Amino acid sequence: MNPVLARLHEEARRALDPVHHDYYAGGVGAEVVLAENEAAFARLALLPRVLRGSSRRDLAVDLPGGRSAAPVVVSPTAFHRLAHPDGEVATARAAAAAGAVLITGVASTTAVDEVVAGARSVASHPAVWFQLYLDPAPGVTDSLVGRAEDAGCGALVVTVDSPVFGRHTRDAANGFHDLPAGLAAANMRDLPGGPPGGTRDIGMSADQSWDDLRRVVERTDLPVWVKGVLHPADAAEAVAVGAAGVVVSNHGGRQFDVVPAAVDALPAVVDAVAGRVPVLLDGGVHGGGDVALALALGARAVGVGRPVLWGLAAAGEAGVRQVLDSLVDEFDHALALCGGQRPSDLTRDMVVRRGAFG
Repeated sequence: MNPVLARLHEEARRALDPVHHDYYAGGVGAEVVLAENEAAFARLALLPRVLRGSSRRDLAVDLPGGRSAAPVVVSPTAFHRLAHPDGEVATARAAAAAGAVLITGVASTTAVDEVVAGARSVASHPAVWFQLYLDPAPGVTDSLVGRAEDAGCGALVVTVDSPVFGRHTRDAANGFHDLPAGLAAANMRDLPGGPPGGTRDIGMSADQSWDDLRRVVERTDLPVWVKGVLHPADAAEAVAVGAAGVVVSNHGGRQFDVVPAAVDALPAVVDAVAGRVPVLLDGGVHGGGDVALALALGARAVGVGRPVLWGLAAAGEAGVRQVLDSLVDEFDHALALCGGQRPSDLTRDMVVRRGAFG
């Protein structure tokens, strides 16, 4: 792991209520997939190219919904005010200052319009996207999409790997089932069917279908990313219904403990979309070398989730900025060592499995 991220994680561990640390850190079942997301990167190596680089490297990537100063985006994670009083606003300010795309989630403890306003207090045109689920209740998904549009979000990210909630082992052991008094999923307030002035539960349903996703794509002018794809046939289906991009993710090991590591699923998804839309990789990224490996396997960018929470818990906005700056700096160094001038110079022929080369 990147040493800056490791240090911030230890500082976060000391700062957080142990139950809240476990909520952020934990996964489902025996947490096999949680560990595999990182271990899978350790099984891979890069074959650098030589005598073809430059001292002037351009790390920026263009994505449907915004430009990112480097191929590192902030993945959606829940309840940032558990980590720090400034919560999602601190995260938004740090991401905007770094020029990184921020994906703020429906389970944010700060409403989406306030998150965007926080980002805009730092940068005039920050890239903030909104993550949501396909809610089974009539009108709820439409209302959430409308709020994201009104707030000025640049894209929607629909998480599709959650027909039911994952069974989080540590939360069950700790009896952690509700937020502390004064905190709530702010985006779920004042929605159709909910109590006036109150919040309703985030809805998930195993009855949701590709038609439901298609309706979101047709309802908005925003680009729609589909997050939680592991099977290549689903990636192709997402493109067919009009998705602007696909996020390869196993929900950070928080949904199903028998799926593959995200990076192991990445190449087949990249092949399935065949360049028609960009692919992001989310899960297990803990260093600039991981970023380089994911890009060489075909990802346009990577998302980071838990490291951002560790930075936030350890040092608020400044801690999030340390996470992003450290990852980008390490990636830039890796790109230089691979003879690259821009992220697209990293290609699949440069990736080998450790112990299997030759």
